[in-house]
Amino acid sequence: MSNPGQADPTPITSARQLAEWFASGAKPRARWRIGTEHEKFGFRRDTLAPPGYEERGIRAVLEGIMAKGWDPIEDQGRLIGLTRGAASVSLEPGGQLELSGAALANLHETRIELAAHLRDVHEVAAPLGLGFAGMGFHPLVAREAMPWMPKSRYAIMRRYMPLKGALGLDMMLRTATVQVNLDFADEADMVEKLRVSLALQPLATALFACSPFLEGRPSGFLSLRGRVWTDTDPDRTGIPACVFEEGFGFERFAEFVLDVPMYFVAREGRLLDVAGASFRDFIAGRVPALAGIPATMGDVQDHVTTVFTDVRLKRYLEMRGADAGSAPMLLAQPAFWVGLLYDDAAQKAARALTRGWTLEEIRQLRLDAPREGLAARIAGRSLQEVARDALAIARDGLTARGLGEEAYLAPLDEIALSGKTQAERLLQLYHGPWGGDARAALPFAEL
Repeated sequence: MSNPGQADPTPITSARQLAEWFASGAKPRARWRIGTEHEKFGFRRDTLAPPGYEERGIRAVLEGIMAKGWDPIEDQGRLIGLTRGAASVSLEPGGQLELSGAALANLHETRIELAAHLRDVHEVAAPLGLGFAGMGFHPLVAREAMPWMPKSRYAIMRRYMPLKGALGLDMMLRTATVQVNLDFADEADMVEKLRVSLALQPLATALFACSPFLEGRPSGFLSLRGRVWTDTDPDRTGIPACVFEEGFGFERFAEFVLDVPMYFVAREGRLLDVAGASFRDFIAGRVPALAGIPATMGDVQDHVTTVFTDVRLKRYLEMRGADAGSAPMLLAQPAFWVGLLYDDAAQKAARALTRGWTLEEIRQLRLDAPREGLAARIAGRSLQEVARDALAIARDGLTARGLGEEAYLAPLDEIALSGKTQAERLLQLYHGPWGGDARAALPFAEL
């Protein structure tokens, strides 16, 4: 999750200003870039327990990485993140370590960035007796046993989340994802990319499923992370209906964002808890806790980071439907979406692949994919069939870029061909060589 405080003090008085901020992200194709983010679970090698912030834990990891040339990000005097150039390292609520990569020109640069980050993490974590694993949901630890990181926004969300969904705290503490951030040319291009990627996000959930365990036992889901997101907070998650409505564009999405309840407002280095209040009321001066405090563009930009739709619009598009997984899968995720959306012919083919799917069918698929994986069905077809078509389109799109990036799709090709996800292979190990002991999952999934 983002670190608030990059404040733009310009007063905001209408949704149009937010729409113009979204629109300002439009770029010509020559300037399109790829930004990859991924999270991973820390574990103590001797006990497999998640490390806390103190006691040779997550703070020590951040300090070690900082010594390699990163600048600190602090919250109330505590180190909670790092920044270097356009990249950052941040903490999820349960101590999941996140790399938010720079905006890069191609997937080969993404591979180099990922390798350098994982090397730094390993060099710092090994002397502390720590490892980091790529999975979508923590396979062993109960919610109550997960640590909480000292980040102000998480205290606010911790109070508010249980009011809106049964699994919001699980989302915060026990899930990890990989996402890619992609550019758009103009409003029409944004609309088509957003519609295509929202329709195909359940496919990504199935293809990247890597979270079958709950507290040491099979959960009945292949992507338990995906399941958690279906019961987190309906006000800010899922697939917004407005995206598929006639006339949708930047202004309509801005209106949607203003209807998402707030979490906080940042002032003077502190976060004011206004969870549940209306941003529209804030603009109009009708939030008692914010009396006399004018709403700014910085506030609404912070607010956008609390919108958790399956694909999120900022000044770029964030693909948010996949479990974290192995290093090759962390590269396959951006490869999949770049292949589909960064070539005109591929994007049109992806749109044709999803044409005729109704909003109701896509939302049902979002519910089915976490449990059924590639066996889930839409419009009379299994997701395995859809995956094969989508991967053929993505490969053509990457080939058209002429950079040799299509090699990064190889792990997905094997999954689509066999129908067996990372999660199903983990379950085979659990029922076979691991002898029903899911404790093997964390060292097996170490990055």
